[in-house]
Amino acid sequence: MNILIKSATIIDSKSDFHNLTQDLLIEKGIITKIANSIKNPGNYKEVTLDNLHISQGWFDSSVCFGEPGFEERETIKNGLKTAAASGFTAVAMNANTHPVIDSNSDITFVNSKSNNNIVTLLPVGALTVNSNGKDLAELYDMKNAGAVAFYDYKRPISNANLMKIALQYASNFDGLVCSFPLDESISGHGVMNEHISSTMLGLKGSPALAEELQIARDLFLLEYTGGKLHIPTISTLKSVALIREAKKKKLDVTCSVAIHNLYFTDSVLSDFSTLYKVSPPLRTQADIEALIDGLKDDTIDMVTCDHNPMDVEQKKVEFDHAAYGTIGLESAFGALQKMFTTKKTIELLTKGKSRFGVEFSSIAINNPINITLFNPDTTYTFSKQDMISKSKNAIFENETLKGKVYGIMANNKVSLN
Repeated sequence: MNILIKSATIIDSKSDFHNLTQDLLIEKGIITKIANSIKNPGNYKEVTLDNLHISQGWFDSSVCFGEPGFEERETIKNGLKTAAASGFTAVAMNANTHPVIDSNSDITFVNSKSNNNIVTLLPVGALTVNSNGKDLAELYDMKNAGAVAFYDYKRPISNANLMKIALQYASNFDGLVCSFPLDESISGHGVMNEHISSTMLGLKGSPALAEELQIARDLFLLEYTGGKLHIPTISTLKSVALIREAKKKKLDVTCSVAIHNLYFTDSVLSDFSTLYKVSPPLRTQADIEALIDGLKDDTIDMVTCDHNPMDVEQKKVEFDHAAYGTIGLESAFGALQKMFTTKKTIELLTKGKSRFGVEFSSIAINNPINITLFNPDTTYTFSKQDMISKSKNAIFENETLKGKVYGIMANNKVSLN
């Protein structure tokens, strides 16, 4: 891959060229020169785009692609195409497939489907067999096959002793255990946040307490056992406070927040649109403010679009019976840009890599090219035309977003929209 990138503003705090507008020469996938102006040394393809900005390639710690088993929702091939078009050079894929990804051979299958792709796919293995919460899966074997973490996607581990054993066992090989923060005995059949809105709408509510109790339990278990714990998609004010205190104790815990939980409150459910049915549910403005504070002081380690395609039959039903989930890769950048500066948005989209074993590759001479190309200033209304996913269950549909992705360069390959 030989390319000359012209007049790109570099957003990379780890680079000596941060905030500078430069030309970049890439030869055989390696950055060989960065300067104010570079002449084309040969018949290299030149990339010249309006208001071009580049950063380190983006990473998402929680995406679902359906395959194997739910190819009608999404396939690995199209999911990775969607990720590339959305600016992501690496994604961690959840195990909520059919069959569930819970063995060495399952991890090997996923890796084989993503070989030689411009986007690096990092498989997440199930924590328990068939994600049923009863018996630990083949964690060590999956780790050896390439699993970067272990997570029963959106399924809480109700058995505290099982979580204790998982943390102890995985610590023997530096395995990352993920625990979905929900106590189902408290949440019951709640389908949205338990608050004024749920009372007004007549929908069963799931209280913030259900999330916070599970987090408190898991943090006690982590303190007792040691090990590495990741708590995906927290959503409440007190959850932030609990994790902040745990980090003060130097516990090895990280957490993420879904972008839509930073953007929407539960008040958007007034028309009962199932596009807004997500787990954890949309909460209150006070929760959003606490989550944003948590991102600012590094209590929350990363954001995720929590990309979860669902076919139309799963969403075009009554709210109580609709599936949880939204696609989010395509809208991630534009939504974050509505809430944060470009510098902060890029910081959020590139955090979390080390926790999931993704190598950093700053924009520097002699480094492999691993970048996202974008225009941070374009404003547009997000519509079905912007959705590359097979499923169209987008919580951000019809929202005005800011910033467009041009594409990515990674793994000695180029993908431009």
